[in-house]
Amino acid sequence: MIGYYVHHQGLGHLTRLQAVAEHLRSPVTGLSSLPAPASWDGPWMQLERDDALAPEQAASADATAHSVLHWVPRHDEGLAGRAAAVSAWIRRARPSLVVVDVSVEVALLSRLCGVPVVVLAMPGVRTDRTHSLAYDVADALLAPWPDGAHTDGWPEAWRAKLWTVGGLSRFDGRRPAGAAERLAPAGRTDVDAPRRVLLLWGGGGHGTSAVQVAAARAATPGWEWVERGPGSPSPDLWSELATADVVVTHGGQNAVAEVAAARRPAVVVAQPRPFDEQVATARAVDRLGAAVGVDTWPAAADQWPGLLDRALHRGGDGWRRWSTGHGAATAAAHLDALADRDVRARPATRTAS
Repeated sequence: MIGYYVHHQGLGHLTRLQAVAEHLRSPVTGLSSLPAPASWDGPWMQLERDDALAPEQAASADATAHSVLHWVPRHDEGLAGRAAAVSAWIRRARPSLVVVDVSVEVALLSRLCGVPVVVLAMPGVRTDRTHSLAYDVADALLAPWPDGAHTDGWPEAWRAKLWTVGGLSRFDGRRPAGAAERLAPAGRTDVDAPRRVLLLWGGGGHGTSAVQVAAARAATPGWEWVERGPGSPSPDLWSELATADVVVTHGGQNAVAEVAAARRPAVVVAQPRPFDEQVATARAVDRLGAAVGVDTWPAAADQWPGLLDRALHRGGDGWRRWSTGHGAATAAAHLDALADRDVRARPATRTAS
């Protein structure tokens, strides 16, 4: 049995679980304060929320335990309830390992219960005291990005247990659009029709205003912009990716992985996140030649024609390094292998004499 903890913020952690679980041989139980997805057919433990405190209350409750952890407010009933539930589940289910995506506290709790832990490695500056705790105790670090993307400044001990599997996408294994489809996308019968931008937002929020998007549209009269996000979900994201001339996406790992799976020319625009997570991703895709990456939405709308042209010129073939097309299957194989090793290495269960 593998336990898989999913953080409630945004939608990417949940999507990643589903992509990996599809390939696991080992049975898997989801652990999250989110409800189980409608398509989930395995065990699921919905945990209590621990984020009900107002900011001023959190400050007085020493939520970071003197800056050692991220979120452990004193006397929070939800925190106590979820910790007790995870511990009780571990005692009852005796999992081979727990995958944590992401929570330093859940990683430490699981390891304190004697269970091997696999932590999802995150972009950005993660060498701080708190992240170091989780990365140090982990048996493995699962990185949903390629070699060389985010490990500058990492200690050798982390590199030694790193699994770089590339982007994890629900579209792994699908065939990217061919040249004919790119030249004549579905619904476009006139070769002189405007080129198409697909603008993607995620569930974690964004700092770009509707006014800024409107200004970008106005500055690119030869382009049609289609905007998708939680408030305007795509009826068929794979099709819309395949028929976009350029994708403009936030720098969340799942969105980037799905653009990479489709091999589309792209501009990755970082949105504000802790630890500069999306800035790190935007810089990495640009440095590795996969896409055009920028640290923030351009202040001047007249930069957009040049950005879109740069993305077209760069093309989408550079995404091959970022997305192998089987990242989720590779991640699952690593997890199954670690789970198998744990089963073989377990001491015999004590029996009463």
